[in-house]
Amino acid sequence: MPDVPQRARFNFEVPVNLRTALDLLKKKGGQCRLVGGCVRDALLGTRPKDFDIEVYGLELEAIIETLKSIGKTDLVGKSFAVVKLWRNGSEFDFSVPRKELKSGAGHRGFDIQTDIHLDPKSALKRRDFTINALQYDPDTEEIVDYFGGREDLEKGILRHVSSAFAEDPLRALRAVQFAGRFGLSLDSRTAELCRSMKREFATLAKERIWGEWEKWATQSTAPSRGLAVLVDCGWITFFPELNALARLPQDPEWHPEGDALTHTQHCVDALVQSEAWRESNSHQRAILMFGVLCHDLGKARCTRFAEKNGKLRWISPGHDQESGWLSQDFLERIGAPLSLAEKVKPFVENHHFLNSFSNGAPSDASLRRLSSRIHPATTYELLEVMRADHLGRPRLLSEPQEKRLGEFECRIEVLAVRDAAQKPILLGRHLIEQGHSPGPDFKLILDKAYDAQLEGVFDDLKGALEWARAESWGSSSDS
Repeated sequence: MPDVPQRARFNFEVPVNLRTALDLLKKKGGQCRLVGGCVRDALLGTRPKDFDIEVYGLELEAIIETLKSIGKTDLVGKSFAVVKLWRNGSEFDFSVPRKELKSGAGHRGFDIQTDIHLDPKSALKRRDFTINALQYDPDTEEIVDYFGGREDLEKGILRHVSSAFAEDPLRALRAVQFAGRFGLSLDSRTAELCRSMKREFATLAKERIWGEWEKWATQSTAPSRGLAVLVDCGWITFFPELNALARLPQDPEWHPEGDALTHTQHCVDALVQSEAWRESNSHQRAILMFGVLCHDLGKARCTRFAEKNGKLRWISPGHDQESGWLSQDFLERIGAPLSLAEKVKPFVENHHFLNSFSNGAPSDASLRRLSSRIHPATTYELLEVMRADHLGRPRLLSEPQEKRLGEFECRIEVLAVRDAAQKPILLGRHLIEQGHSPGPDFKLILDKAYDAQLEGVFDDLKGALEWARAESWGSSSDS
């Protein structure tokens, strides 16, 4: 690419608090350029949340001295040459140009060399993708593009900036989450570089791996694109539970979309279109996304070609239960929090709940038991996973299944088990008040009482106490 960049006028709305800082640094002799994600997001029509500013021509100490006059500053490791500024509730990152020289294996194996007179193109070569190597010049109000990032963004292509890309193995997983977040496809040469980095996967810390998976799970607009990149760059082999779904056959009558991985890709894309997804916070989004991603992992262990309904078909009986422990293995390997994994497991084990009833109409007791069985997950969360599964079969939407899902939603609302399992009505203190002496049989009594409650035998304390008396557990004299 030429040393002279492409420039294009662009109306970038620079926050007032940042504009003040930029003006002060310019008066001190610095040349400031906004760089990276904030420029990319502005071009995509999204209001940037994080602002990174590269300052040329000023030493780090001069930047700190200038910025601390208008807000609180903090130096984030002198070797990284990043100064944080907090002003009126806003946060900005200022850095000086630097080179990164490979000095060891893995994501952290670099020596950092700062150079305030480094030319912008050389400074940008350390960045990962062309869409993240765009600059904005606040003085001329222009996008500054040395590597064709703006064209790549318009064409939906994820392409590396330079051969230095291959020095950081984490970038292969960054490609996955960027593709999912922005609906991008991986450039073939970048995919080749990612494949050359596979030998360094073992050097990546688990928390780094989780960081990229979490961004994919919580910020994607087209999560299937991320999974496609995982295949294209060859890194899906590090996640054997997902890799086993690729090319795994499904019966075309029930799954015209193709193999099990293709079905999963359609499912995760369906999830991000739902209102529940849009209204969820990041933690909730991650739970739902991994519930959908993992719901069919067990098919790799259960799929066989056998007779069903008088015809030879590809079938996967029992895959929902197999998916449960496979999801735990997968989530543990990528560093997911335990609080997330304990919710995902009941989703995948129960995503065929409605199919276990011939007429699709579970009893009230079955729904109450379901809500208790999947706790701490909720029936509404399970509903979202089941919906995504249903919508993951393009061109084949079942009206009966849509009706069953709608009825399920209405009934969990009426039974008050939508967002939580029923709490036990009969408690130990109630038995004590009835004269029953505390002892080892308390748990047995209360467990049986809760079972009766879920069956609908009683629905208030009066009924619970009557049930207890009828069971001869109401007082110590009855014991």
